Amino acid sequence: MASGLASEMRTFIYILQFKKSGRFYVGSTTDLERRIRQHKRKHTATTNRFGDFDVVFIQEIESLERARWAERKIKSWKRRDFIEKVIKDGKISFLEE
Repeated sequence: MASGLASEMRTFIYILQFKKSGRFYVGSTTDLERRIRQHKRKHTATTNRFGDFDVVFIQEIESLERARWAERKIKSWKRRDFIEKVIKDGKISFLEE
């Protein structure tokens, strides 16, 4: 029964953009509403340090493992335009490969 619940769990990758600096924060979670609420309440060091933000991207991913992998890959990018392309396209294209 528990394994059935795990396979039905929704998983998301999301990108926040901080209003003052324009910097991006990439994260993944199985509870998007709770995680965004935590960021708004400044429960993480990054969101506490950089202030107000907009949620600029959300994509549902088939598993937490795959979402964490995509999160690490995006965080390794050093070019802002790569992240902006994901936001503009509305999807993470390398997940379709």
